[in-house]
Amino acid sequence: MLNSQWDRIAARLRDEVGDAAWRSWLRPVAVRSLQDGTVRLALPTRFMRDWVATHYGERLRTLWAGEEPSVRDVELVVDSARAPAAVTDAAPAALPAAAAPHRPAAAAPCAPAESDELGAQLDPRYTFRNFVVGKPNEFAHAAARRVAEASQVSFNPLFLYGGVGLGKTHLMHAIAWHIREHDPSRRVLYLSAEKFMYRFIRALRSQDTMSFKEQFRSVDVLMVDDVQFIAGKDATQEEFFHTFNALVDQGRQIVISADKSPSDLEGMEDRLRSRLNSGLVADLHATTYELRLGILESKAEQMGVPVPPKVMEFLAHKIASNVRELEGALNRVVAHSQLIGRAITLESSQEVLHDLLRASDRRITIEEIQKRVAEHFNIKLAEMGSARRSRQVARPRQVAMYLAKQLTSRSLPEIGRKFGGRDHTTVMHAVKKVEELRASDQNFSEDVDLLRRMLQG
Repeated sequence: MLNSQWDRIAARLRDEVGDAAWRSWLRPVAVRSLQDGTVRLALPTRFMRDWVATHYGERLRTLWAGEEPSVRDVELVVDSARAPAAVTDAAPAALPAAAAPHRPAAAAPCAPAESDELGAQLDPRYTFRNFVVGKPNEFAHAAARRVAEASQVSFNPLFLYGGVGLGKTHLMHAIAWHIREHDPSRRVLYLSAEKFMYRFIRALRSQDTMSFKEQFRSVDVLMVDDVQFIAGKDATQEEFFHTFNALVDQGRQIVISADKSPSDLEGMEDRLRSRLNSGLVADLHATTYELRLGILESKAEQMGVPVPPKVMEFLAHKIASNVRELEGALNRVVAHSQLIGRAITLESSQEVLHDLLRASDRRITIEEIQKRVAEHFNIKLAEMGSARRSRQVARPRQVAMYLAKQLTSRSLPEIGRKFGGRDHTTVMHAVKKVEELRASDQNFSEDVDLLRRMLQG
């Protein structure tokens, strides 16, 4: 009975708050009990519980009372056993798609990586357990897990690409850790493309290329990070191509990362580019606000430090460039608090991070966004503030509002004023509409990501 009541309430909430907020905060809710007029609902982390209580607590009480008149209160509790293991340990379909805060990191899954003269050492922090999944990276994460768990090669190669600090290297290390833990007999070799090239040059100089070939072609899983490094280096590409073919022919797994898709890698031979495109290509998009918030919450739990929600929200809004900077900012805030012996506050965080915030504010302006979007969609700049509502004009205007919300620190009313004096609710509607379109239309989503990268670059 309780579950059916929750199903009806959940459906209403989803309509009210929209898909993105629903996936981030309300989908993980589990119904626990109804006792003495109080419904108990469980959430996987303290941060999610506090967020839901603050933003949806009163609405939950109202809706439950409408379903069951005996209900006088709704209590939100933390059930750590419900921490979204799907973030790390289960099928992606079980995930909250927009942001997935999760349990504190477990210990490294196996002994610290041994020093491997041929490859690079693995970082014990970079496991699936510590990877926060959200809509921008859920496909790449699912593909990485499939490769790590599969007993047979599903697709070859797995090619991961995306900007700096979005999680490519983390996923590659996570694959290697998982295989080492669950199938130690398989030999995994992880290294950068730069190291591959230096190893090859050394083999040429010592006239020992046969030994080099044997080393690289005898592994079960070859993982090469930042393959764009060998662009324009013909001899290295030649050897890499033959190594690639030899491993594929033997049914061995190859995982590769780069900052661009295979089709966009300049200086690569056509035959190598074709090979890189022949498997599964998965990109990691720029982070969303919800995903950044989830990452901060997860990091704070790992550190065992209570960080006020307002500070988390502030950092998630202000530091949108990449995850490394985001985590570095939180490290600085926590270290300052512990060293000085002062509580973490919004004011102290702004003071500690003044240089980082000033740099990250490269103040992308709303005018700059409007100009770039208008050029991209081939409309007049004046249309951004016009009263015209035809789809040809309205859709680019909504995209510009969405990017203004994502890339600037301007408030919704301020953004609205820049678009012909529109109300803040119009901006909210535009943001929601673009998020929905991105979820349903891959081409549209790639268009928006391209615009974002051009503005941030």
